[in-house]
This record gives sequence, C-alpha cells and structure tokens, in this order.
Amino acid sequence: MAFLFSLFRIITKYSVQCYNNTMNYYFTRRAVLKWLETPSVYQIAKDELYELDGASFDFFKNCASQSGCASKNSAFIDYCLEEGLLTTTSGAVKRPALKQAPEPSLRYLELQITDACNLRCKHCYIGDAGHTELTPAQVEKVLREFEKMQGLRVLITGGEPLVHKNFHEINEMFPDFFIRKVLFTNGVLLNKEKLKELKVDEIQVSVDGLEPAHDKLRGNGTFKRSLEAMKNALDAGFDVSVSTMVHQYNRADFDSMEQLFKGMGIKDWTVDIPCMAGRLKNNAELYVSPEEGGKYLGYGYGNGLHSSTQGYGCGLHLMAVMADGGIAKCSFYGAQPVGTVAHGLQTAWGKIHPVMLKDLKCDCEYLEVCRGGCRYRAELIEGKGGKDLYRCMLYGII
Repeated sequence: MAFLFSLFRIITKYSVQCYNNTMNYYFTRRAVLKWLETPSVYQIAKDELYELDGASFDFFKNCASQSGCASKNSAFIDYCLEEGLLTTTSGAVKRPALKQAPEPSLRYLELQITDACNLRCKHCYIGDAGHTELTPAQVEKVLREFEKMQGLRVLITGGEPLVHKNFHEINEMFPDFFIRKVLFTNGVLLNKEKLKELKVDEIQVSVDGLEPAHDKLRGNGTFKRSLEAMKNALDAGFDVSVSTMVHQYNRADFDSMEQLFKGMGIKDWTVDIPCMAGRLKNNAELYVSPEEGGKYLGYGYGNGLHSSTQGYGCGLHLMAVMADGGIAKCSFYGAQPVGTVAHGLQTAWGKIHPVMLKDLKCDCEYLEVCRGGCRYRAELIEGKGGKDLYRCMLYGII
C-alpha cells in the first residue's frame, strides 16, 4: 500500500480560499479524489494516497471541476504542484463520480484476465488449467465497477496476461480509468515493441532466483529474457517491481538478488513462499518447510501491493476476480467463490468477511506487524484461525 500522507496540517496551517486568485488550478490527469473511509486524493503515477480533512476535501472537489480552483496560499499550491496533484493547464477530462466507498473499502483488485500461460512453472498454484479468459466486455465491466467503488489499484494477472487473445483491446481501455494499473508478467514476452504499446503504470516481473535457480523453476533461458524485459521496461519509464518465491534452489541467492534489484532501480521487491497447491504437489523437492523458509520472508523492500489496517488480518481491502468470472477474497481462494462478474463486485464484496486478528490463534507481540501472515497458507497448515508458521519462524517465536 502507498504511504498515507495527511494534508490536514497543511490545510489548517494555511488559509485556503477558492477563486480569490487570478490563477486557477486543476487536477492533473494522474490525480483523482477517492472517497474511502477517509476522503483522500490519490496520485496514480506516484502511487501515493493523501488523506484529507473536510476543508481540503471541499477545496479539491473544486479543483476537479471544469472551472478549477484558486488559493492565495502559494506554499500550499507549490506543494500540490510539486506532488503532481495540481496543474495550471485546464483539461476537459471526464472524471469518475465521487461516491462513498463501502466499509471496509475495496482498494486493491486482483484481475486474472486469463489462466493460460506460455510457461509451465513447477510451483504454479493454478496447475494445468490454461483454457479460460475473461472477455474484454467483462474486463471493462469489472474496471468500471471497481472505479465506482473508489478502487485504487488493479493487479492484472494470469496465467500470463500477455497471452490473452484480446490483450490489445483490454490494454487500450486502461487509460479510461482513474486507477493504477499493475501488470504481472513472467517477462518472457515483454519485448521493446510490446512496451511501446503498453498502457499500464507498473510492471511486476517474477524472478525466482539467479539464473540457475530461476531457470530450474521456469525453464531454460527464462532468466535472461526476464532480466532483459525489466531493463527495457525501466528504460521505457515504467515503474518495475519484482516478485520472488522461495524454493530449495534459490536459498543462497537472496543477498545477491537484493543487490541486483536495488542496483537496477527496482521499485518494490516482494518475497513469499508458495503454497503446496497446483504443480508444486508434483514437484515436492522444491518445497521449503517453515523451519527452512521462514527467515527469507525478511527479505524484500518497498510498500508492497496491498495492506491491511490495525486489528485486521491480511487482505482487508483486497478481492480477486478469476478468469472464469468467479470472485473470491484472493486468488488463492479462487475455488471458493463468493460471487460472479455477472452479479457484480459490490454484491461479492458484501459477502467477504474481514479476518479479525482477535479471532486467530496468534497472540505474540508481532501480531500487528505480521497481520496473521498468509491466511490461505495458515489454513492449509493449521486450519481455520491457525498460525502461518512461516511468519512465526521469521519472528523467532517457534
């Protein structure tokens, strides 16, 4: 989740008055109001969310209008210009309706547009599906509903999203939505020509070790192609993040991977451990136990792709849409849908019950930091309400 920066002190410190200045200001194309639990303004390009008090909310509503807004306070305006929230250029941009989000708000959406893939990774939790995809019409419906619910970030996943037979059509609709688009890819198909066409804000590439370990999992030659894709994406101006899964063959690579990714300018590095599902069941030699793997969850850096709130477990603001149109609380729970695309996101969201930390078997001092870990993984190991033993090992409590 992006850090939350409160503009309350700035607004109350300075006297903000609309239309008392000869210079009018307008929202940039990359800034949008979001009415979450707290009214906020979201800077899509920077992936930052700024909480607003009542006065600042009213001010920014004027900025989002056709006539714009003005302020006598140059320090406040300079701050907003520097942050990429305001501009002096008027633009006739149709913005989404401002409607208060449900509580808890749905901020992050996993959108699995296809379960097909160009690789056969040995740890893939999807397994050997690969024949189902959402239609462009379904994708547009989902994105429209997500934006209406004040969503922030859509995670475009697969399979491999780039193999979707209508990816070009889906890609062309992305600029219509005031949400941050993050493409999850193995990078193999992401050449320079594809990058020129791509209309997303961030690209997350899966890198599961240095070359021998990565290729052991994903196929010969895939490491070099993924690394080349990352370099080309950075050169093209995209934010690039990396996702790494811990397995038996990459355990000696983490210090070197951290040095590599930081040296390249990778925005975020997420490290996780695959669940015993899908193809991993047939490749058990890759599996790492909590005792072996827990410490590696201490690697990684950045803000991550979603977060929770005090008192709640993982995924408070997250939901997933699967390639078959089913909707679940995250992609791991795809086989346990709570609704469908046909019935809508709002209906499905109302059926998802947030995980309360007080209901878990966990009671250690790290609970608010850990958030109970991955609930799917914890349930596989210990059942409902159980501990994520990998996180327990990370914090040294077992």
